[in-house]
Amino acid sequence: MNRFSKIAAVAVALLVTLYVPAMTLAADAPNAPAGASAAPAANWSILAGAAFGAGLVIVGAGYGIGRIGACAVESMARQPEVAGNIQTAMLITAAMLEGATFFALIVCIIKA
Repeated sequence: MNRFSKIAAVAVALLVTLYVPAMTLAADAPNAPAGASAAPAANWSILAGAAFGAGLVIVGAGYGIGRIGACAVESMARQPEVAGNIQTAMLITAAMLEGATFFALIVCIIKA
């Protein structure tokens, strides 16, 4: 298991840890007394889908950035004279991947 897979697994575990208490509160809200302020009712499947989607986004981003880095280092090893150009292209590609990842992650969080 490479480093990015471990990071993705930790991210998924954290997302599940954050969403499970929210799901529990949402499930208990209809049984709350009339005078108590209850958490707004949330749909379990939407929360679970958002957590699963966010986890997939993080796993995909980790895999993509890992592939970008591995291919860039391999190509720099084959042609050291163009290492500067490869590094620039790698950073631009990684930045675009991060932008798409943040957008997808925010969509998953807002959906919840």
